[in-house]
Amino acid sequence: MLRKILRILGAVILVIVIVFGILYAIYNEPLPEGRSGPEADALAEKMLSSLNYEEYRNTRFIEWSFRNDSHFYKWDREKRKVEVQWDDFRVELDLINTGSSIGYKNGERLNTHENEDIVEDAIAMFNNDSFWLVAPYKVFDPGTQRQVVILEDGSEGLLVTFNRGGTTPGDSYLWLLQPSGFPKSVKMWVKIIPIGGVEATWDEWLVTDSGAFLPKSHVMGPMEISMGDVKGYNY
Repeated sequence: MLRKILRILGAVILVIVIVFGILYAIYNEPLPEGRSGPEADALAEKMLSSLNYEEYRNTRFIEWSFRNDSHFYKWDREKRKVEVQWDDFRVELDLINTGSSIGYKNGERLNTHENEDIVEDAIAMFNNDSFWLVAPYKVFDPGTQRQVVILEDGSEGLLVTFNRGGTTPGDSYLWLLQPSGFPKSVKMWVKIIPIGGVEATWDEWLVTDSGAFLPKSHVMGPMEISMGDVKGYNY
C-alpha cells in the first residue's frame, strides 16, 4: 500500500515538474538590458510627474487593505509609523526604530519573544503590501538603479532594480508607460516568482483627497489583487 502511494505521489510530482517546465519555457523572459544615466532618470521623473508626485510626497496618511481585506493598514508617513492589523493581531509598527514596535493579540500586549516574531511578520507584510500601492513612487529610493529599455514596439520602458532595502533586494521591475509617462503595467523579475517577466496591471487608479494617484486593484494573470478602500489624506 505504501509503495502504491509513493508511486502515485511520484507521478503527481513528475506531472507538476513537467507542467512547470512547459510554462517556464513558454512564459519566462530574460531580464532585459537597458541604458542607465540621465536619460533613465529623466524617464523616471516623467513618470513621477504624471502621478502628481508632489501631492503624494505631501500626503500624510494612507489607508488600504490587501489580500481580500485580510491585512489592514493605516500609515502615518510623517511620523513613519504604521498600524497593521490581520487575524487577531495588531502591530504599532515604527519604521524608524522597528525594535520599539508593539504587537497585540486580541487586544493584549504580547510578551517580548512573541512581539519580535509578530513585528517581523508585520514588517514583511508591510514591505510587500505597500509596494503594490506605492511602487512607482519608489524609483529614486536609495539603492535603486534605473535603466531605459527599448520595447518591441519601439517605445521606452523604465527598468528599476532595487539593489538593497525591502524584504527581497535584487528584484527588478520594468514599467510599461503611456506616452504621458503614466504607468499602465509592470513586468517583474522577483525572487518569489520563479518565472521572469510576469506582468501585472497598474491601470485602475483613483485620485485621493490629498491629490495623489493610488491604485485600487491589479490583475496578474487569472488573479485580481484588490487594494481595498484606498485613502490618502492630510487631516
